[in-house]
Amino acid sequence: MLRLFRRRRRRSRTAAPTITPRSEGLAAVRVELAELTPAAEPFLGQAGYLLLVLFENLGRAVALAPTTAAKTTLSRAAAQVLEAHEGLVTELLSSGADPVAAMDPFRQPLDEYQRRIEGNDWAEILVTCYLTTGFLTDFFVGVAGGLPPGLADRVALLLDVDRAEQVLEGELRSLIEQNPRMASRLAMWGRRLIGDTMLVARSALVAAPGADGPQLDRIEPVFTELIGAHTRRMDALGLTA
Repeated sequence: MLRLFRRRRRRSRTAAPTITPRSEGLAAVRVELAELTPAAEPFLGQAGYLLLVLFENLGRAVALAPTTAAKTTLSRAAAQVLEAHEGLVTELLSSGADPVAAMDPFRQPLDEYQRRIEGNDWAEILVTCYLTTGFLTDFFVGVAGGLPPGLADRVALLLDVDRAEQVLEGELRSLIEQNPRMASRLAMWGRRLIGDTMLVARSALVAAPGADGPQLDRIEPVFTELIGAHTRRMDALGLTA
């Protein structure tokens, strides 16, 4: 069993795997995801390459930032995501796996995902970074609950990128306050992101034995809560999800 929980709380070694989404008001639910968690190597490979995608998106945001201050703060966010990627690479190496070989099967679909969500300007890129980083790291921590307990704990800590999200939220809040007229456009962009991002999340699950695909009744509650967290991220910026 996997509980969605506030990720900053350390987990008991004897407790069932849990996940805490960062949104304060997110209700705890229990869902059975452990049987849908892939083996450690493909999980780490997909999560590792995904973090590269998130890092590249942040790199674009840094490159297009209009001020030195924005470049500096966004660089700190990018550094945290890159650190998480490097931690997953270390886990792969420790298990005897080739990190490149583990990540490569996910390169094409995740590169295509990145192409669809890249955004047309700096504001849309910031929204992309903020919303997809929050949604996907929360989800991948949840799926990691089906990994061996020690590995699940380490992955949860690596994917705790709260500082990066706080930087992105601050930049977006400042941008919208300076130009409130862009809020409707960014809200529409945020709504467009969620469908493709959910597909990436679903691709991290393996089919249960005898099933054609991941069992919807078992994963619907976690998606409901993650969409709720997505909505709260939008609301925090004054955007309508």
